[in-house]
Amino acid sequence: MRTGFVGLGAMGVHMARNLQRAGLLAAVWNRTAGKAQSLAAELGVSAPATLGELAGMCEAVVSCVSADADVLEVARALAPGLKRGALMLDCSTVGAETARAAAGLLEPVGAEFLDCPVSGGVEGARDARLAIMVGGAPPAFERAQPIFKALGSTVTLFGPTGSGQAAKATNQIMCAGIIEAVAEAMAFARAQGLPLEPLIETLGKGAGSSWYFVHRAPNMARGAYPAGFRVRLHEKDLRICHDMAARFGVALPVVERMLREYAELVARGYGDEDISATFRLKEELFERTNIMKAPSRGDA
Repeated sequence: MRTGFVGLGAMGVHMARNLQRAGLLAAVWNRTAGKAQSLAAELGVSAPATLGELAGMCEAVVSCVSADADVLEVARALAPGLKRGALMLDCSTVGAETARAAAGLLEPVGAEFLDCPVSGGVEGARDARLAIMVGGAPPAFERAQPIFKALGSTVTLFGPTGSGQAAKATNQIMCAGIIEAVAEAMAFARAQGLPLEPLIETLGKGAGSSWYFVHRAPNMARGAYPAGFRVRLHEKDLRICHDMAARFGVALPVVERMLREYAELVARGYGDEDISATFRLKEELFERTNIMKAPSRGDA
């Protein structure tokens, strides 16, 4: 199945490489053309100038872009060039309504859409061990199996179009709670004077461990937050969760707290750091307490 890849960000570039290793990748496209041309030269594939050209070369197109508007823009641009029966597999994290709208753009030309957001971070994308949550028609899901197998280790069809995005929103709510809990725990540990690296090694094998703790708590110990999953991107995802819950008249406390914390980090210029930068705010809780408790110069 000749497959094109659209969106060569931190995740997408690894996913494209894995498709090439599986013998599936035919072409790549990125909004910044130079990035696509460089990767195409490395992998020995094409880098067409337009999405329409890419669509005409491929039986399937995988996209991994940042926002709802981007997904719809890609679907509109691909649609005229896609052959009947072609697949668009969108691995972006967007709203379920956006997934259904993108499917509607492809329907008139006889192409099929699968919303298949992923989880597993840059490491999962690099190692082809992503968890892939899919919404769409079962026959399209079955035809896409070679692509899914090249990208991930766990692939589940959850229902019709939009179901993959609903599953990913569920994941992002869980992540929000874990991110907050790990940052608070690590700030507490530092305030207690504990050596953080052996603490991470030990607790990483305990009942409270998680993928996030093992892979991101070291950032907190080092005080460096290289972008794995950027603050502003998870903020975007949690706004999707907020909006989906709001349709039921519900506000989710964990989501609302994390949105406030992310807004603060973005305002301070940390929006492009990894989500583990939440530790910055939690560490300050203890720093402020120490300042308040410190004796004044006039104290005996």
